Amino acid sequence: MTVSPLSTRRTILLAFSVSAFGMVSCGKKTEPDGGVAPATSVAAASAEKTGGDLTVGFIYVGPKDDYGYNQAHAEGAKFVASMPGVKIREEEKVPESMEVQKTMESMINLDQAKLLFPTSFGYFDPHILKLADRYKETTFLHCGGLYTEGKHPANVGSYFGYIDEAQYVAGVVAGLTTKTGKLGFIAAKPIPQVLRNINAFTLGARSVNPKVTTKVIFTGDWALPIKEAEAANSLADQGVDVLTSHVDSPKVVVETAERRGIFSSGYHASQAALAPKGYLTGAEWNWAKVYEDYVNKLKAGEKWEHLVRGGFKEGYIKMSPYGAPVSDDAKKQADEAKAGLTAGTLVIFKGPLKDNKGKEIIGAGKQLGQRDIELEKMDYLVEGVEGSTS
Repeated sequence: MTVSPLSTRRTILLAFSVSAFGMVSCGKKTEPDGGVAPATSVAAASAEKTGGDLTVGFIYVGPKDDYGYNQAHAEGAKFVASMPGVKIREEEKVPESMEVQKTMESMINLDQAKLLFPTSFGYFDPHILKLADRYKETTFLHCGGLYTEGKHPANVGSYFGYIDEAQYVAGVVAGLTTKTGKLGFIAAKPIPQVLRNINAFTLGARSVNPKVTTKVIFTGDWALPIKEAEAANSLADQGVDVLTSHVDSPKVVVETAERRGIFSSGYHASQAALAPKGYLTGAEWNWAKVYEDYVNKLKAGEKWEHLVRGGFKEGYIKMSPYGAPVSDDAKKQADEAKAGLTAGTLVIFKGPLKDNKGKEIIGAGKQLGQRDIELEKMDYLVEGVEGSTS
C-alpha cells in the first residue's frame, strides 16, 4: 500500500477512526490462569501475525533534518530501520496538540504499528496517555522521563539520558580553548534538565580554568530562531568567544558563532558541518542504543523497563568528534573527564558547591550521583554562571 501524504492520511483517519475504534482491541489480554498478560507480549504476538515484521512509528515535533533534537531522534530511527524484521513509519512537524493524536491513530490503524516513539516532551500529557488507554495493545515510549509507576498506563514507558555528562566534557574543551575566559549559553527555559546542562558545562570549564564565566540568556521557548540569533550576537558583542545552547535546534547559534569568528559547541546532534572553523565538539544523544534495546526486547516478548535512563556508561550519549581548533592537551583532558564519568569515578555535582548568589547548595564532602533525585529538582545556577532563573 502506498502511504498517502500526511494531510491525506489524517483525512482518511477522521472517517476511519470511529469504525476502527470498534475493531481495535482495547481490552487486556487474559492468560489461561485468569491473570493479565504483560505488555511485553503484544509486540511479539503482532510480529508473528505479520510474518515477523514489527512496525515502529516515530513522530517528531519539527523537521527531522533540523541539526538538533528531532534529527537526533531521526538518526536513531534510521538505525532501527536497518534492524531485521522491523519496518518504520515517520512523521515530522507534528504539533503538540490533537494533531499528534491523529498521527498516532493513523500509525496504529493504517500502518498496524504496535510500537510508537512520540518523541516530543509535550506529547506525553494528555495525548499519549489518552491514546494509551484506548489502544492497550500498542506500546507507547516517550522521551522525557515522565513515567510514574502506578499512575500511568502499563503500556506506556519513558526514556531519557544524563546528557549533562557530555556537557561537562564539552565544558572542559571550552575552558581550555577560550581566549577571553567568557563562555555563552543560550537556553530555552530554566527547567531542571536545562539548568543541569548549564551548570555541568560551567563546572567542566571551571575544573580546568577556574576563572571562566558563563553568560546565560533564556529565550523563553524551544524554537525561536530570531531570538536565538539576537542572543548569540549579544553574547559575542560582550566578548564571549565560545557559544553553546539548549534549544531544539542549535543551528542558528552555531552558524551565528561561525559568522562572528568565535567558537561553538553543539547539542543534540552534530552541527560540525555548519561551522568547519569554529566547532569544538558537542553533547550528542545516541538514541539508536535506546531504540535498539527496546525493539529487541519487544520483538522477543521480554520484559521491558518503564523508565530508562543512562549516560556514557550505558551508551545513551556521545561526544561529537573534536574540531580543528581543539588542542591536543584539551583533547587529553576531555578524554580523561569522559573516562571518569563513564567509570563513575568523576562526580559532577559535589560539595562544596555554591550557587551564583553565594548560597551553599552542596556541603563539603557530599556528592550527588547522576541518579540522585535532588538533581531532578535543580532550580539554581552555580557559581561562575552570570544570569538568573527568574
